[in-house]
Amino acid sequence: MVQSKIRYQGQLRTQATHGPSGSSIITDAPLDNRGKGQAFSPTDLVGVALGSCVLTLMGITAQDNGWEMDGAEVAVSKKMKAEPMRHIARLDVALSIPGEWSSGQRETLEASARGCPVMASLGDRVQVQMSFAWGA
Repeated sequence: MVQSKIRYQGQLRTQATHGPSGSSIITDAPLDNRGKGQAFSPTDLVGVALGSCVLTLMGITAQDNGWEMDGAEVAVSKKMKAEPMRHIARLDVALSIPGEWSSGQRETLEASARGCPVMASLGDRVQVQMSFAWGA
């Protein structure tokens, strides 16, 4: 089990520290929720976690098959909803994967992306739309 510690810094800002590595990140409440918007918001990090997870799983699959996926990118757009309470309503995940890929390779990599445990953890409340730009 991995433990992270989060300390409230005041003014709607936190510092989270990853136990095993000691690396840390700052979060800030977004402008539309009384924050300064000067760092990732906690809900932004959900999108970052999803995008990072998708690329990591695709990277594992590519590595296992001897395929090169360096330079692949993902852009995650987040839409919030206020009712019944403030929550993430939708995450649009747009992947750009450079290089030449056969239809079989694309199918394999897309299946690994859709197996992301972060996406599986989001539940029914968050709609995830994933798109792939091959050879981008």
